[in-house]
Amino acid sequence: MLVRDAMSTVVLTIGPAHTLRQAARLMSARRIGAAVVLDPDTCGLGILTERDILNSVGAGQDPDRETAQAHTTTDVVFAAPEWTLDEAANAMSRGGFRHLVVLDGQGPVGVVSVRDIIRSWVSQRAREGALSA
Repeated sequence: MLVRDAMSTVVLTIGPAHTLRQAARLMSARRIGAAVVLDPDTCGLGILTERDILNSVGAGQDPDRETAQAHTTTDVVFAAPEWTLDEAANAMSRGGFRHLVVLDGQGPVGVVSVRDIIRSWVSQRAREGALSA
């Protein structure tokens, strides 16, 4: 299976000035664990994860004052839609993270998470089991 088969194609994008509370509310409402942070001033993108927010709150920082920009990972490892799920899982394992932004050309077209990969693998094995029965 390929990343394009497992990724979420609805990508939550936020700006660097969003507060962590705003980001958390948006992520919670969509039941997702990461948001892509687009900075129009630098033409760059990064990722803000639930872990980033949790680390900030755990450190006693105010989620109403802390911005996404201050907690965004900018040295993002990107996936391509044509990567295999094994390639994506290996990249996550090597990097110690749970989300990959999927790029096609210049822009994000999806996000794939560990949960997406596991769900796809389980579904694939269930289909294979049904076919062999």
